[in-house]
Amino acid sequence: MSVLTVKGLSHGFGDRAIFNDVSFRLLKGEHIGLIGANGEGKSTFMNIITGKLEPDEGKVEWSRNVRVGYLDQHTILERGLTIRDVLKGAFKYLFDLEAEMNEICDKMGNATPEELEKLLEDMGTIQDMLTNNDFYIIDSKVEEIARGLGLEDIGLDRDVQDLSGGQRTKVLLAKLLLEKPEILLLDEPTNYLDEQHIEWLKRYLQEYENAFILISHDIPFLNSVINLIYHMENQELNRYVGDYENFKKVHEVKKQQLESAYKKQQQEISELKDFVARNKARVSTRNMAMSRQKKLDKMDVIELAKEKPKPEFNFKEGRASSKLIFEAKDLVIGYDEPLSKPLNLRMERGQKIALVGANGIGKTTLLKSILGINKPLGGSVELGDYQHIGYFEQEIKGSNYNTCIEEIWSEFPALNQYEVRATLAKCGLTSKHIESKVEVLSGGEKAKVRLCKLINRESNILVLDEPTNHLDVEAKDELKRALKAYKGSILIICHEPEFYQDVVTDVWNCESWTTKVF
Repeated sequence: MSVLTVKGLSHGFGDRAIFNDVSFRLLKGEHIGLIGANGEGKSTFMNIITGKLEPDEGKVEWSRNVRVGYLDQHTILERGLTIRDVLKGAFKYLFDLEAEMNEICDKMGNATPEELEKLLEDMGTIQDMLTNNDFYIIDSKVEEIARGLGLEDIGLDRDVQDLSGGQRTKVLLAKLLLEKPEILLLDEPTNYLDEQHIEWLKRYLQEYENAFILISHDIPFLNSVINLIYHMENQELNRYVGDYENFKKVHEVKKQQLESAYKKQQQEISELKDFVARNKARVSTRNMAMSRQKKLDKMDVIELAKEKPKPEFNFKEGRASSKLIFEAKDLVIGYDEPLSKPLNLRMERGQKIALVGANGIGKTTLLKSILGINKPLGGSVELGDYQHIGYFEQEIKGSNYNTCIEEIWSEFPALNQYEVRATLAKCGLTSKHIESKVEVLSGGEKAKVRLCKLINRESNILVLDEPTNHLDVEAKDELKRALKAYKGSILIICHEPEFYQDVVTDVWNCESWTTKVF
């Protein structure tokens, strides 16, 4: 049975088309991986099917009374709400039913016998719904999910505005799972999640009985939970049975078949045109020429999609730094309260270190304390000499209404427009993206603009906070290659072992020095 049907969907932004006559069906129990390069329209598709965005053309039809849960990275959590408040918000419809039941009780005192019978019947229906949906054990349900995602360790009475990116994702995910929707829509749920909770989510989705659509560039995670792939490319949406590896094989075969058919057709077109040109003037062969011209006019011409620019990340390396990168002595990091025990850490030139561990224990805070952005609560950090640091922040808050060209020009005014365009294209951005405002780009495209700044500035130390979030598979592979080739020192926070294991020389597990209890 079809839960969701999309017919003839077309949509674009300005003169940039995203979809052209796309159709899609979601059947009960299907576990779909929605994949495609950055900027192909995956999040736009999610926004259209959830009604957040009106398509230019086409129909989106959900089956009746289906409850849809959408994990959207851009959901705003209001200041003043605690984690517990947000999680209890999953049961708002049940609290509304309870309020309705209380109104029924108030009406009973003045009701006629006939009205009383109807009120009692309505009250019984609501009572059953509350019982069947665990209304009377809401607190224990909230605590069970909060425990599974590590939110109890943060504290359920903590204000949601004080949370890190990973903690925020966990709260949104926990609320969604408590809502028990018939359909889950998950847009990059593993971004900002630590390894332990990615594993928990993987098990949850493997056992999930209902349908879900998952956008993810984390291929091992994707492969472990889905049974169907929908690939978004060149304004089309194509279905492939099986996992990502199977999709790659089938997609490659289809691509080769199309290229072969294209070459064959181009040869035929060339021969027909040549025949028409040579024979249309002669009376004896004019009819044959016209016949071939008709064939040409009726021909359904095969078009090959334009090759997308493949990203190239080659970091500009400055002169070598001194042997010491940094030394922390009895360093205590934190804000209002300590996040760490006194730390004695040392990093030397040539080391490539991954910082790992659960969300909220202070990995980002440690980076910022080393860089001097945050003041430590105690102890000191000594930096070495001749340091040229390239820093990639996890999140850039606030809106950016510069075009991509203006964004790069503001950092590198000596470049001319051709050079700015070329350097953005090398990061895998098309001319349409390059002329767009940064604000309208997808998360992956924004990350590529930030990486563009980083690779064009000389550095001998890279400090990277979750650089793989939002990046598509091709960009991630290229970034990994570039980091392996980089001769300088690297300090990286990353939750994907497949990415950092081949890059780093050392792994520091930050859970060993945190003040948080696990």
